[in-house]
Amino acid sequence: MTAERSLWEIKLAHRPKSFWYPYPTLQNVGVLERLLASAGLDLMELCRGPHGKIADIGGADGDLAFLLERMGLAVDLIDNKPTNFNHLEGAQILKEALRSNVTIQTVDLDSQFTLSGKKYDAIFLLGVLYHLKNPFFVLEKLAAIARYCFLSTRIARQTDNGQQISQAPMAYLLGPQECNNDSTNFWIFSEEGLKRLINRTGWSLLSYLSIGLTANSTPADPERDERAFCLLRSELVPMVTASPNPVPAHKATARTIISWNTGTANPGKIYVSIDGQQELLFATSRQGSAPANWIRAGRTYEFRLYDSDHTRLLDKVVVATADAMTKPAPSGGLMTSVVFQRSGYAESGRRR
Repeated sequence: MTAERSLWEIKLAHRPKSFWYPYPTLQNVGVLERLLASAGLDLMELCRGPHGKIADIGGADGDLAFLLERMGLAVDLIDNKPTNFNHLEGAQILKEALRSNVTIQTVDLDSQFTLSGKKYDAIFLLGVLYHLKNPFFVLEKLAAIARYCFLSTRIARQTDNGQQISQAPMAYLLGPQECNNDSTNFWIFSEEGLKRLINRTGWSLLSYLSIGLTANSTPADPERDERAFCLLRSELVPMVTASPNPVPAHKATARTIISWNTGTANPGKIYVSIDGQQELLFATSRQGSAPANWIRAGRTYEFRLYDSDHTRLLDKVVVATADAMTKPAPSGGLMTSVVFQRSGYAESGRRR
């Protein structure tokens, strides 16, 4: 039984199908796993960072949030109660049925919102961007509080009258009935427009793919739907990362790329400690990337980002090795192998 099916059994035991958010949110999981594989990153390594918390923003009934919690992660579910499909009642029902510790918050992203000073290791922003009146503000705000972002949104290669926009960095303002007859849809980006938005709001694009009709997509026709999926890394948060991590250890020595950013205009220093021994200087600059070609199986490598005086630790990452002969995850991937069981377990009509 899949996570999606087991979750639906719980939903239908509490309310009829018409009550619940109608679109299959967990079908996005396979695409997210492809994004991670393309970037050479591991989901659990990425989500278990220094802040100890992730967020699912625009989470509808919370399917993804509860799935991530079952994988051992602390999750905030954030949506706007007035525009959520069932006013967040569905998420509350599931939280009680699953005896979940997921925190449910109502936030209007189009307001000058705050998230109570929280910091997140990762945020999931799936199917939300085109519902925002000011997507630039939201992405820039999130880049200051989150290390990584999984982003998906609808994009288009032409307007409703056939005008081509795919090669231009465009944001196209929708008419109120133009996209699924849903007046809560505002902005559709071209691929180049989306990538420019990402860059201008303080994010680096680590991995990108699109699914659906990728030849002549347009918001005016529901049958010509194209979705972009992106894995982003903040340029505003001090960070040091390794990719791939874990590193496949099929040779005497293996290679990973160390990337860093101080999040400010000031330079930093990268040191590495091998097996807990004395630190060795690895690199000096505000941001950059450099290969570590000497990773060996069975040893521990901790890369540490400091300020320029080597007095304040800004971030660190532990690089692990993985046996290249390790058996692959079961079909459907780690995330979809979760099954929900009942404990004794976003928006107005919107599609994620």
